[in-house]
Amino acid sequence: MNSVSGMDQILAQLKAASALATGSEKPVAAAPGADFGQLLKTAVDQVNTVQQTANQLSQEFVRGNQDVELHDVMISLQKANVSFQSMIQVRNRLVSAYQEIMNMQV
Repeated sequence: MNSVSGMDQILAQLKAASALATGSEKPVAAAPGADFGQLLKTAVDQVNTVQQTANQLSQEFVRGNQDVELHDVMISLQKANVSFQSMIQVRNRLVSAYQEIMNMQV
């Protein structure tokens, strides 16, 4: 993936998440037949992949690999941080929704 198109994709995702958080945009419906558990697992796997990539880049930089630049390491670490924080926010929303459902009177 090209780093410019990757950053554009991340920015688009952040804008969409921001619009959803403020309520100015309706969430995009999942594809028919999409399994929520599978979607969640895919998202967690993507966050894990980003974190592993950042860790690998930072280790290569520390080892003195001349092909790895400091700015690439810092950008990958920030991507990993943002994706992890986003995942935490999704988890918090899911837990809050679960607690709200469990407290409903039937």
